[in-house]
Parts: sequence; structure tokens; C-alpha cells
Amino acid sequence: MIEKELVRAVKTGKVIFGWKRTIKMAEEAKAFVISKDCPNKEDIMEVAKDKPVYIYKGNNLELGSLCGKPFGVSALAVIDGGKSNIVGAIKG
Repeated sequence: MIEKELVRAVKTGKVIFGWKRTIKMAEEAKAFVISKDCPNKEDIMEVAKDKPVYIYKGNNLELGSLCGKPFGVSALAVIDGGKSNIVGAIKG
């Protein structure tokens, strides 16, 4: 479910990739997705505060592939979900 919504958010919304950019955009983000092997997981969790965070069960290459990227994605910030319900899906 979350994977489908994430793909829809990447295609129709505004998503920022990479842990450094994710931290920089934390105030504007509505939700966060972090790969299980993200080296800066604690830093992102700290800036996420009360916003929904989803720890993706795969590694950064699998998350990048899911997002349609030819590179690994250790973290991403959803700025605008577009036509997806990614924020609701992460909240549960």
C-alpha cells in the first residue's frame, strides 16, 4: 500500500531525494521515507519532529528502484503528495 502511494507521489507530486536535501527541506515536508540502511537515520528523525516517518524495509538501491531512479535513495521528503495519499498511508 505505502509503496503504491510512494510511486504515485513521485510521479504526481513533489518529492526531494537524498538525506542532506531531506534535512534541509524538513520544515516544508509533509512526510519522510528512509531506507533501512540510511547512514543518517537519527538526524532525519530528529528534524522530522511530529511528522510521519516510514522506514522502508529495503536498502537504498531498492528504494531508488521503487522511485524509478537509477541510483540509491537513502531518504526522501514528500513536499507535495500530488494525487497520492502517502501521508495518510504512512500515518496508518
